[in-house]
Amino acid sequence: MNVLSVEALDSNHGLLKAVRGVSFTVAEGEILALVGANGAGKTTLLRTIAGAHKPSSGKIVFEGIDVTNVPAGKRTRAGIALVPEGRRIFGEMTVEENLLVAGRTGRKGRWNYATVLEAFPMLRRIAQRKGGDLSGGEQQATAIGRALMTNPRLLLIDELSLGLSPVAVNAVYESLESVMASGATIVLVEQDLSRVLRVSTRVACMLEGRIVREGRTSEITKEAITEAYFGLRRGEEVKA
Repeated sequence: MNVLSVEALDSNHGLLKAVRGVSFTVAEGEILALVGANGAGKTTLLRTIAGAHKPSSGKIVFEGIDVTNVPAGKRTRAGIALVPEGRRIFGEMTVEENLLVAGRTGRKGRWNYATVLEAFPMLRRIAQRKGGDLSGGEQQATAIGRALMTNPRLLLIDELSLGLSPVAVNAVYESLESVMASGATIVLVEQDLSRVLRVSTRVACMLEGRIVREGRTSEITKEAITEAYFGLRRGEEVKA
């Protein structure tokens, strides 16, 4: 069963057409990694799926229902959760408050304050600290936990490792493994190709707003992704 179907989607970022005719599906329990250079359209695509950005054309179908024109808040209540680039947690609220406020409008399900702390044990020791006082890794864990509190059917994570130290990235992914193992359906934007090939079930590479390469992780190589990433033909070298 497809949780998400994106059909011929176009979306602008200001005057720029950032997403161009993108079509793909995400099956239940699948982890789709979106990769591509800065400006490829990945963030605009995720924001459009979440309802934070209005498409200029195309269709977004979530669990069989056309949600193309459904407001972001209703999409969240229906089961779509976005962890945005830059985390954007509430800096004046504690970690506990950030989590609990998200749970007030969420759906019923396995994720609650206790189960989020179980999945992300680093949050337990910082639960009473304000969001603005946290490290980047702690903020990212809080942002993912906040999204889980809504009990999403589809979790969208934008630039998970952006700006984080290798130690922080490892800690966040270690906690996220239990979420992935639970059968969650995830679309993940990630720059670390080695990490992508370890955690995802399918990879889609974006270039200039389009998906130019797509395949199951077990059937695609890092070299093929890199070629698509830079818009290269096989054997062509990257030039400075």
